[in-house]
Amino acid sequence: MQFKNVIGQRLLKNQLIKEVKEDKISHAQLFLGKAGYGSLPLALAFVQYIFCENKQADDSCGVCPSCRKVSALQHPDLHFSFPLVLSINKTSNPFLPEWRETIASNAYFSSNDWNKAIDSKVRSMTIGTDESQEIIKKLNLKSFEGGYKVMIIWMAEMMNPTCANKLLKILEEPPARTLFILVSETQDSLLQTILSRTQIVKIPRINIDDLSDYLRKCYDITNEKADSLAARADGDFLEVQEELNQNETQDINRDLFIELMRACYKRKVLEMLEWSEKVNTHNKEAQKAFLKYALHMFRQSMLKNYTDDQLTRVSSLEDDFLKNFSKFITGNNILPLMELFDKSYYELERNANSKILFTTVCFNVMRYLHAA
Repeated sequence: MQFKNVIGQRLLKNQLIKEVKEDKISHAQLFLGKAGYGSLPLALAFVQYIFCENKQADDSCGVCPSCRKVSALQHPDLHFSFPLVLSINKTSNPFLPEWRETIASNAYFSSNDWNKAIDSKVRSMTIGTDESQEIIKKLNLKSFEGGYKVMIIWMAEMMNPTCANKLLKILEEPPARTLFILVSETQDSLLQTILSRTQIVKIPRINIDDLSDYLRKCYDITNEKADSLAARADGDFLEVQEELNQNETQDINRDLFIELMRACYKRKVLEMLEWSEKVNTHNKEAQKAFLKYALHMFRQSMLKNYTDDQLTRVSSLEDDFLKNFSKFITGNNILPLMELFDKSYYELERNANSKILFTTVCFNVMRYLHAA
């Protein structure tokens, strides 16, 4: 993986390259950010740059023996640890072929994608105690090629407490020229003692323009659709992939949103109840996708109102609707509307009754629209 294959993140790429050039690489780093922002691809590109035998000004060469080994995830001094279903196996080694295949297919993937790849039953995963012993064993060996030894621990927040505690000593006093890169979506589940031993590298969301440019270059879609997808994804490439895998989702959500807003504005209670019944027939993932789409449309409405339409990222059909609708989204109701849909998403994730939830959404939307 080269830096050029990582979507956006120019400032962070420059920072990582500078670390290597100035020989100021922290021995333990925590790459903290959503999987869709590119935390794992950045870690892989960083490691390839470290190992590269012919470093360029802004990237690894990609062709030297070390680059080819890292790219194939076959470098003898690059090790991986990742969550597993412990009832299948307790250490990562047997799953390295699946790990390589998953990354080769697409380095942007979630823990749920990985879970499905290794277990058809999609059972709970963790990084267990046996894995910590395997990590320590690998890193206490001499470097095969005389340079750095690197351990990437992906989804480090899934380490169980015993595993995490067993790694504290080697994290604090690692063998010479040993690097730890922990990749995590959240620091809340990591032990404070782990956090205190790592340098945190925060991975920001992907810049919308960078994401849109990438979509135009790599997918057979129009500029308009690329802009709309990038804006709705809010810098998360996994969100874009989900949309692209469900081609009809955007049209369905657009129609649902327009139906809801019109019924609520006209105070058509029967239509509102029929709408909530319709949404209740959709599965939970589709319902969550609609709530995220609605939040996107509220944000676009505010941009249309306050930026002379210069920053909106919508399709032509969405824009036609927003020309009249956006004036009803103002400073008086935007926060209550955003909070309503954010809270609904949160409750839906925690198995709230969707029929009751979306009925409540209808009546609150009606109230807020008339508060504009």
